[in-house]
Amino acid sequence: MSFMEKQPRKWGDRPDAVWVKDAPGLNVIMANLYPNRTDCEVYLHQEIDVTELLKFIDEKNGPDAPFKTTLFHCFVTMFARVINERPYLNRFVQGRRIYQRDEISISFVAKRRFADHSEEALMQYIAKGPDTLADISRFIVGEVHEMRDAPKAQGIDDVINKFAKMPRLLLMLAIRIIRWLDFWGKTPRVLREGDSNCATLLLSNLGSIRCPAVYHHLNNYGTTSVLVTIGAIHKAPTVMDDGSVVLRDFVDIGATLDERIADGFYFARSLKLIQHICHHPELLDQPLEEDSHYEFV
Repeated sequence: MSFMEKQPRKWGDRPDAVWVKDAPGLNVIMANLYPNRTDCEVYLHQEIDVTELLKFIDEKNGPDAPFKTTLFHCFVTMFARVINERPYLNRFVQGRRIYQRDEISISFVAKRRFADHSEEALMQYIAKGPDTLADISRFIVGEVHEMRDAPKAQGIDDVINKFAKMPRLLLMLAIRIIRWLDFWGKTPRVLREGDSNCATLLLSNLGSIRCPAVYHHLNNYGTTSVLVTIGAIHKAPTVMDDGSVVLRDFVDIGATLDERIADGFYFARSLKLIQHICHHPELLDQPLEEDSHYEFV
């Protein structure tokens, strides 16, 4: 099921996903044996060759470019494409059941100012079938500029700030109610929309502050099953097909995933698709709904 196929809701479904009633028995049992997402974390590390991707970005950022395309924009586009083609990555476990989203949402955090005490803002991209790299770059650039120009926090950030000002006992009660609603799939839309805990993927670009990729824990609250960090660009010697050794550009990716949504083989193949797209960045100019036609070996 691609994110373009909206499913009618039936009994047992949630507003943000449908109940996977034919999920493998092992996954269903694991969802009950290990009801907490943090008990089922799988960590993956991969060095991704981005040499061709960086050349592609340089061509995009010519003197007539209306906005700057960045490596982060490419990875947002890439992950949206991979999740569409690998739909198990768009599943989550909540309330001891396995659910499948019918939209792809990618969350990330942006600082209002590059300073230690600057506030962070939660941002989210909802994938659309016709979107290409240009559309996604334009969206991210516009959202970041709007956030930094805003005089105060907006959206989910404003909601969080209001909760944070509540007296401790009242806040404890509110959080307990919210977690109960989350278990039963009844979380109000105002608390779900834009929340990085309720997205398909939380993506963190640590390379923008020249840090390596790290493994970040998942959260038991919400529905996010995949968290990925992108490290700084670095060069590494690579043996080519003709036996020569050349320096190529790489970035490290650190991924934390909920093993209850799929097995390690499925995750490993998804990483191969990411590398394939980096070797063939022209795929990023195609609409997300178009298949990459990658043949797994």
